Amino acid sequence: MTYRVCFVCTGNICRSPMAESVFRARVAAAGLDGLVEVDSAGTGGWHEGDPADPRTVAVLQEHGYDGEHTARQFQPSWFSRLDLVIALDSGHLKVLRRLAPTEQDAAKVRLLRSYDPAASDDLEVPDPYYGGMDGFEECLEMVEAASEGLLAAVSEHVEGRAA
Repeated sequence: MTYRVCFVCTGNICRSPMAESVFRARVAAAGLDGLVEVDSAGTGGWHEGDPADPRTVAVLQEHGYDGEHTARQFQPSWFSRLDLVIALDSGHLKVLRRLAPTEQDAAKVRLLRSYDPAASDDLEVPDPYYGGMDGFEECLEMVEAASEGLLAAVSEHVEGRAA
């Protein structure tokens, strides 16, 4: 049974596609392809159908990740097929929990940086959209740091399902 994870930010062109690409690479490196499905979406549909921001693509490719992406808007009906919905900041967390049809669905929503023990109380991944390339680099660093803990948590669930 496939474990499904969806990363969500505002427009699905910066943070969430970055997290999707990094986590998909971690899943593949861990040999969990086919057992874990990774995608992303935005809380809004402003960029639906657009590729990722060119700065996101540049940073991903510079660090050896895939930059292919098409933006889409998160739909509440997806909760039923998702195991984990990862918000990139507390605003996304609130929106997603409001969209959740049930309490069980709302419990699937978590902040990405909650999986990074070094993050302490600062669980926000700042939006790099209105800044320079350094913001995209910082975003990638935060995503990579949290992806290790997230992979450990997801692996535990996948192993539990296989048992």
